[in-house]
Amino acid sequence: MQTTEGVWLPITDYSSYKKVSISTIRRHIKSNILKYKEQEGKYFIYVAQSERIKLKEEEEILKLRLENELLKNLNSQLSEENIGLKMLVEVYENKHIGQLEIIEPPELPIEL
Repeated sequence: MQTTEGVWLPITDYSSYKKVSISTIRRHIKSNILKYKEQEGKYFIYVAQSERIKLKEEEEILKLRLENELLKNLNSQLSEENIGLKMLVEVYENKHIGQLEIIEPPELPIEL
């Protein structure tokens, strides 16, 4: 059920929405912590529209933080691979240059 200000959720939906156990929700109902109503033997918990928007924003922030961490890890991994590849290129270039250089042999000592 939905109103212009919010929505009435069954206990099971509210439980998964808030990530809280059903028994905790039932305790909160008995303690009048939650705004609820009973209809045909079933309990419905009221969730304000502003709360739903806030939770969606928090979920989006969490997703962005996780994506940011993944990208940082990938960047670090690629940087390490890049350093390794640069070192490999230097080794091959030095070998190539070494093959082109003409090295004069040392003078032989003359014994009489």
